[in-house]
Amino acid sequence: MAVMPAFAFGLDDVALRAKALAEQPYKKPENTLPRELAELGYDQVRDIRFKPDRALWRNRKLPFEVQFFHPGGVYNLPVKINVIGSGGINPLSFNAADFDYGNNKQLDPTKLKDVGFAGFRVHANVNKADYKDEVLVFQGASYFRGLGKGQRYGLSARGLAVDTAQLSGEEFPYFTEFWLSWPSAKDDHLVIYALLDSRRVTGAYRFELKPGDTTVMNVDARIFPREKIDKIGIAPLTSMFFFGENQRPQIEDYRPEVHDSDGLLVNTGSDEWIWRPLSNPRRLLVTSFSTTNPKGFGLMQRDRAFSSYEDLEARYDLRPSAWVMPRGNWGEGRVELVQIPSPDETNDNVVAYWVSDHPPKPGDSMNVSYAVSFQRDDLTAPPTSWVTQSRRGHGWTKEADNTIRMMVDFEGPSLKGLDKDSKVFPGLWLSDNGELLERQVSPNEATGGWRLSFRFRRIDPEKPVEMRAFLRRDQESISETWSYILAP
Repeated sequence: MAVMPAFAFGLDDVALRAKALAEQPYKKPENTLPRELAELGYDQVRDIRFKPDRALWRNRKLPFEVQFFHPGGVYNLPVKINVIGSGGINPLSFNAADFDYGNNKQLDPTKLKDVGFAGFRVHANVNKADYKDEVLVFQGASYFRGLGKGQRYGLSARGLAVDTAQLSGEEFPYFTEFWLSWPSAKDDHLVIYALLDSRRVTGAYRFELKPGDTTVMNVDARIFPREKIDKIGIAPLTSMFFFGENQRPQIEDYRPEVHDSDGLLVNTGSDEWIWRPLSNPRRLLVTSFSTTNPKGFGLMQRDRAFSSYEDLEARYDLRPSAWVMPRGNWGEGRVELVQIPSPDETNDNVVAYWVSDHPPKPGDSMNVSYAVSFQRDDLTAPPTSWVTQSRRGHGWTKEADNTIRMMVDFEGPSLKGLDKDSKVFPGLWLSDNGELLERQVSPNEATGGWRLSFRFRRIDPEKPVEMRAFLRRDQESISETWSYILAP
């Protein structure tokens, strides 16, 4: 690549490359990895570690350092990585001496030449002033994960989702090349550019990383379809839900809950807040919320109590929520939620993204801007009150029957100071497949919130029941809307 002044490089330059790619036939990348790398297993690849003292910008007294991932196994499509500095753009070359190969004694590092990188991770000061922790990882397809203070890796974000949950099969675009902007000593952010490519779409991305208690990734993207695409998912988030308070495990497990996220939160263009608890369905479940110019959506981990998980290794209580906040008007469309059956916790089986009602056609382009914040304690929430748990099941009964009971707890500022005489009423709706039998709402003296309890009968056991509920007082809503699908 020709060297150019750093000031001349920006999103426009990446967009020109993406547009030119979209006008050409797709060239499927070849797996050129040596056989000994291509055949590595998951644990063998993890055992190859970048040497921290070889990190980009190490010992330069800059706010960021970058380490790189070795290709191998499933990470078989190396990416190009460049650094934008005062002298121009410099491609980074692979050097086996930068890596510790651990127990992979079968590998001869001296024979590994120009195999490229599988991705990179950014380090910055978020937990300690004298140590730079991982705050961002790009590895695999268009996936990236961020961390704020005191967080553990959990859910992922992606550059783009193409035909997720379509009969034609999902297409996974991938970032083929990155450009890292050399930061100054006073910068609180790091700028990264990326080129995206796949059979039917290309894209140009500008990422601005701002680490902190809540780490924020500002994203500007330009999308160029090569071919017609049925569904383009913007700002996709990918997570895992195995079981939780609303769904008990099929096998004996000492842990009360196992999930990276426990619900989808949507703030619609009309400023309605909707909470949909996640589930692990028996069959593929795709639902959506239509809205114009959404104000935000995210896959959230609301439950932060260690006692809810009891997993000392996974620490699900420390895994981040991810909140997407659009910049500008996104127009008409929907937030779509895909939930996929999973037999265990090793599969990411939850996806959420935005789908425009007016997607770009081949030859056109789409510009989109948004921020993804990786949150822990400072969670995005409605200003009134929100759902803290959704539970299903009966208490003690003399005789079992075929009815179902749900209990939904709400907490928040709008409920403080209210007592049983405050005339709080539930707004409750069930779809035609549910017959409501009883309902009541009462103060929860243990939490200071309120509990909605209702019992119903499912008419056709092979069909879902959709439910919506909220709390109101004096004809005014004082909570977010709880939206639940009881799958067959």
